[in-house]
Amino acid sequence: MKKLLTILVIGTIAFTSLQQPANAQNFFAQKRAEIQQMREYNATVKDIKSVITTQEKYSNKFDLEGLSSLYAGDFVNADGFTKDIYFKLIKDTWQTYPDISYSTKIKNIDFSGNYATVEVDETAVATTKDEVGDLVAIGELYSNAQSIYYLEKIGSKWLISSEKVLKETSSLKYGDARYINMELSSPTQIKAGEYYTASLKVDAPKDSVVVASINKENITYPQKQSDEVFRKMPDDNILERVFISNKNNINEYNVAAVGVTKAEIYDQTKVRVYMGGLAFIITRVNVVPTNNYLKLEEDNGKTR
Repeated sequence: MKKLLTILVIGTIAFTSLQQPANAQNFFAQKRAEIQQMREYNATVKDIKSVITTQEKYSNKFDLEGLSSLYAGDFVNADGFTKDIYFKLIKDTWQTYPDISYSTKIKNIDFSGNYATVEVDETAVATTKDEVGDLVAIGELYSNAQSIYYLEKIGSKWLISSEKVLKETSSLKYGDARYINMELSSPTQIKAGEYYTASLKVDAPKDSVVVASINKENITYPQKQSDEVFRKMPDDNILERVFISNKNNINEYNVAAVGVTKAEIYDQTKVRVYMGGLAFIITRVNVVPTNNYLKLEEDNGKTR
C-alpha cells in the first residue's frame, strides 16, 4: 500500500510539472544555482582554511620564507607591528626556542567578497636551556592565545592582512617552579587611562619561601622591561597590584616573576639557602583607546 501511495505522489508531481513547464524550469534553475553557490562557498572555505593550516606547517618547519608568502606586504597587526617587525620577532623566537612546536585549531571562518576572518585557538610549547654560572637551568614554555586572522583575496590568492590577539597567556618555568600551579589574572580588555588589578596566585610548597613581583609593560618594539621589585608572597599566597592603563593606544602585558627559595641544613649547624625554581607568567591586556570626538546632543533640554 505504501509503495502505491508513493507512486501516486510521484505521478501527481510529474503531471503537475507537465502542466506547468515554465514553473518546473524555474524550479530546476533555482536548484542548480543553489548547488553552484554551495560549491563556490565550500571552495572558498577550503582555500581560506588552507592558508591557516599551511601557516602551521611552515611554522613547525621553521620555514620563514614560506611563512612570509602567506602574508600581505602591507600586513600590520593590532599591536601596530608591520610585517618586517612581526617576522623579526618570529625569527628571534625560533632562535631562542629551537624546538618550539605550534598547534592551531580553527573555531570559525567567515567571509564576504574578498575579505575573510578566521577565529583560532593557538598553542605553542618549547624548552630552553639557560646557563646561570656553572649551572644549566632547563625551562619549559607554554603559550596559549585566542586570535583572529584577517585575510584578503589578492588576485586568486588569499593572504593574511592583519591579526588581532583577543586573549593570551604564556608561562616559562624553571626547576621546581615547573611543578607548582601559578595563575596570573588580569582583565583581557580595559579602557585607556583606567585603574585595574592584576592578581597572582601561587600554590606554594610548605617547605619553601616564595617571592614574586608583578609589572606592566607596553607592547612595543623593542620591548622595554620594567624593574623587578620582589615581595614575599602573603600568607594567602595571593599577590595583587593596581595599575593604570596607558593612554597611548598601546596594548599591554602584565608580567609576573616568581622565585621559589629553599633552605637546606648541612654540617649540622649550617644552612644553605638556594633558588629552587623560577617562573615568568605573562597575560595580555588589550587597551581600548579613548574616542575624543563623541558627544551627546541636547534637544529642547533633553539629552539624546
